Amino acid sequence: MTAFFIGDVALDEYYTADRWPGRADKGMVKELPAEAGGSIANAAVVHAGLGGDTQFISLLNNSPLSERLIADLRQNGVGVDHMLIDPAIPESRNFIFLVEGEHIVLTVEMGEQPMWLSDKSLKALRQPGYLYTTLYRVRRLHAQKPDGVLKQAELLKDLRSHGRRTIFDLDVGGCTLEDMPYLTGAAVVIFNQIGFHAAFGHDDISLIGDWMREHRIDRVVRTLAADGAEARDRDTVLRVPGFAVDVVDVTGAGDTFGGTLTWCLSQDRIFEEALDFAVAAASRAVTIHGPRAGKATFEDVVCWRQRTLQAPVR
Repeated sequence: MTAFFIGDVALDEYYTADRWPGRADKGMVKELPAEAGGSIANAAVVHAGLGGDTQFISLLNNSPLSERLIADLRQNGVGVDHMLIDPAIPESRNFIFLVEGEHIVLTVEMGEQPMWLSDKSLKALRQPGYLYTTLYRVRRLHAQKPDGVLKQAELLKDLRSHGRRTIFDLDVGGCTLEDMPYLTGAAVVIFNQIGFHAAFGHDDISLIGDWMREHRIDRVVRTLAADGAEARDRDTVLRVPGFAVDVVDVTGAGDTFGGTLTWCLSQDRIFEEALDFAVAAASRAVTIHGPRAGKATFEDVVCWRQRTLQAPVR
């Protein structure tokens, strides 16, 4: 089954700084080499690296930078048969500042233009498999049908009726009541700690069972950075610890987690094993510089996990 990833791809421009300046302050940064990135594109590359059949959809302009980003996806084994082009939109770029073991990301605003799926794309999406995406993107999805326009939450509902299971990466943004038509019926909703608190006003995943049942969400995952991750189905909570590693760059760690989890679920792996493997893949990724550091084979992650667990405690 082909997994679709609908979201951003961008040129990640890296800088390091000793500290993050405050308001009306100044600071110095050191420039590092720019790399192809973008959160959902990173997840797609991770999925393809593990051997998954992967398609990626985004909306870009027709500049040399866009051509470079698309070529990079192809080189990483990601299908780009359904990419969308609008010459009027800005260049897709992120500015990433590495400061004190964390990262601050500033993204060029790309606008809210509708993303019109072709008949070919809609047909491909109306097949069983997973769709990994964000709220920002699904709000923009449209498809022209003979009887009118299919769009946004109704389009997702249509895809689910054809066996396409949605995985949402909500990251730091969380969700609100107005987002629930999109999230209803999701297979997995992933938050990080900031996004979970923004959504629920607390940090206790054991308290959201009623919310999940009301909106027919199969699983919620909360990533916990160095502490691993926790997940909840409608009845139970599962926790997987993290790995003690020397952090080089956390950019793309959440994307590695999401892409790996999607691949594991596509392989019909037991969810506890999938969660553990995704945590291992993300932990490995932060020991390497770059937004695509999580790209690895299954054997790469297994070997890394075994070596790390067997290493003496420092």
